[in-house]
Amino acid sequence: QVQLVDSGGGLVQAGGSLRLSCAASGRTFSGYTMGWFRQAPGKEREFVAAILWSGANTYYADSVKGRFTISRAYNNNAVYLQMNSLKPEDTAVYYCAARSTIASVNLSNPRNYRFWGQGTQVTVSS
Repeated sequence: QVQLVDSGGGLVQAGGSLRLSCAASGRTFSGYTMGWFRQAPGKEREFVAAILWSGANTYYADSVKGRFTISRAYNNNAVYLQMNSLKPEDTAVYYCAARSTIASVNLSNPRNYRFWGQGTQVTVSS
């Protein structure tokens, strides 16, 4: 059974950095796409970034391009989200997600992801 465990959230001042981690287990993830989403209070869950398990391709929401970097470790089943130059509007619960890679699937739609982590809170103070 696939399990995703998110960690690394916290409270940081605007302009600061955090690195989120997602520990994935329960199967071989080759052929999978891993994504990060976030959800602020009263708002819908939104796409942040995604990476093919091969690491060959990464994708970002316009709001985080140039500030966030998604990556994966090759010695374990972990995916990371390095967040720099954080802004108060980045405050949200961040979720790791996984799905099998299909070229025609919209990677930014949370409904297209089958497996989810429990979420980790990121709070950016002004």
